Amino acid sequence: MVPPEPGKVRFHDLDLPTELLHAVADLGFRYCTPIQAEVLPAAIAGRDIAGRAQTGTGKTAAFLLAALTRLLRAPRSDPRPGRPRALVLAPTRELAAQIERDARALGAHAPLSTLAVIGGSDLNRQRAALERAPTDLLIATPGRLLDLRERGNLRLDGVEILVIDEADRMLDMGFIPDVRRIVYSTPPRERRQTMFFSATLTELVLRLAEHWTRDPLRVNIEPERVAAEQISQIAYVVTAAEKFPLLCHMLRSGAAGRTLIFVNRRDTAERLTEALRRAGIVAGLLSGALSQAQRDRSLEEFRAGRLSALVATDVASRGLHVEGIATVVNFNLPLDPEDYVHRIGRTGRAGARGTAVTFASEDESFYLPPIEEFLGHALTYRHPEPAWLITEGLPEFRDAPRARPNADRRGRPTRRGARR
Repeated sequence: MVPPEPGKVRFHDLDLPTELLHAVADLGFRYCTPIQAEVLPAAIAGRDIAGRAQTGTGKTAAFLLAALTRLLRAPRSDPRPGRPRALVLAPTRELAAQIERDARALGAHAPLSTLAVIGGSDLNRQRAALERAPTDLLIATPGRLLDLRERGNLRLDGVEILVIDEADRMLDMGFIPDVRRIVYSTPPRERRQTMFFSATLTELVLRLAEHWTRDPLRVNIEPERVAAEQISQIAYVVTAAEKFPLLCHMLRSGAAGRTLIFVNRRDTAERLTEALRRAGIVAGLLSGALSQAQRDRSLEEFRAGRLSALVATDVASRGLHVEGIATVVNFNLPLDPEDYVHRIGRTGRAGARGTAVTFASEDESFYLPPIEEFLGHALTYRHPEPAWLITEGLPEFRDAPRARPNADRRGRPTRRGARR
């Protein structure tokens, strides 16, 4: 029995089915996060949700528990395959795969079927899975979902619950036209429950939420900068040429532990991974240029500890949950301050301490003031010891030059031209 605590909501205080409470106990969940406490009662009752919430707030468990509860309590009326009752849309393969893992864990004791259909994976296998048996909960990336729908393997006119996750990322990646087609293939908003989440609330995102939801409960959960209090944030003042030897020193010393390294470009990720391997460091690669099988293999090896370091583009900054990431390194500074927060949020999770290291070189220094303004505090700046910058015995690595970005009206760098 979980003891009551002032100001906290226990999962068994909510109207959750026994099957889900067993899974919650198995996972060691005790008290709801703020978004879970706010969203679950209304969502279980069938109300639409529209809110600002980032990864790391517990929103995935919130919408999954609500959806699974409603599916368990309403019997399936259409037994035909290829007609999901609940649909979750996610912008990236990694996030969709993570949502599927979470759904299977939360639904471990429930007689419900869960399936993910994502690009880069075996299309014929996904078609066969859809045709083999009815699907209760479908998690999908937009492109693959439309492909399966156009091939006749999937119908969306029976969707009772629609979840649109990370709408701002959908917008950044150009998926909104596809998402519109998907939304209008489901029943009208009056005949479905819609849960809509976005890390930022731009004018366009707000307009989409207004069109796709009906009298929603509006939630506004503080971004990950709160969780970042658990993370020591250090910026090393270096030249562009000193980044690689400093990174090698960090990884070779063992002090960094399991390390996730962010760069901004796919070609940089490939060249940096190869250079680290030539330096004798067991490093993996994660970028949008890889097939889904390659991305899954890199993540599994990183999770299992067979890789001490993983070099990634921002494809890994949201939705990536790997236990025990001790250090996040910003080898390149992100173009957007919120991406900095998403990146460093891969460490220091679930109350653990973490370290975020940023390489502050002369050609990227103009990205630092907007990041510090967004954080509300300055980073801790340090100069590396000369012994950490020795290049003898290291392979050559040269980072791509960075042109000064276009700026918005407030002088902040814009995101135009980012490659992931």
